Amino acid sequence: MKTALIFGSSGLVGNQLLNIIVQNNNFKHIKLFVRSVLKNNNSKVETFQTDFINLEKHKDSIVGDDCFFCIGTTRKDTPDKNEYRRIEYNIPINVARIAKSNAVGSFVYISSMGANLNSSNSYLKNKSQVEKELNKLNFPKLAVIRPSLLLGKREKLRLGESIAQYAMKKLSPFFIRNLKKYKPIQAQYVAKAMVAIAQNNYQKTIFESNQLEEIGKKYKL
Repeated sequence: MKTALIFGSSGLVGNQLLNIIVQNNNFKHIKLFVRSVLKNNNSKVETFQTDFINLEKHKDSIVGDDCFFCIGTTRKDTPDKNEYRRIEYNIPINVARIAKSNAVGSFVYISSMGANLNSSNSYLKNKSQVEKELNKLNFPKLAVIRPSLLLGKREKLRLGESIAQYAMKKLSPFFIRNLKKYKPIQAQYVAKAMVAIAQNNYQKTIFESNQLEEIGKKYKL
């Protein structure tokens, strides 16, 4: 029986992930690290109100078997460049370093399709920089999750994303062969794939979107 650590449980994928792990009998304990504590009556769930500026304060709590990192933001929601960098780069690296020092066995990180150190897109370049640093930590198991456009109901409406979702859904039948990884993916499949990857040995580190969908569709409790 394992303990799961979840960072970003209120987001589109993170919320799905929490619901899936709650139902998974392989996990006896779930630790949520959040800015604001929300009521949760499930006996498996323990919530930690977290100071993400000083994560060392929580070092003794970041202990478990599988760490799932789902925190992310956008430049629209976080226009300040320094704050954006702190959320997208510093937080995942600092969480991972603490987890590794506490002998957490696996680290599952949501990156992005197209992550590339040489990209002119700061979002994709940043994701790739995080991937590079995570690799240096030598976790027993590291999984880099690269979903394409996520499908699902968000608490906060993003008009541009809604339009993109609609357009990409219409184009989905044309994403075949080498284009499969560009097909939009349901958030629930990403979450299911993350749990399956943490529980099984896939002999790889990077998982593209079409691979996530395939794994997610096969997931069983």
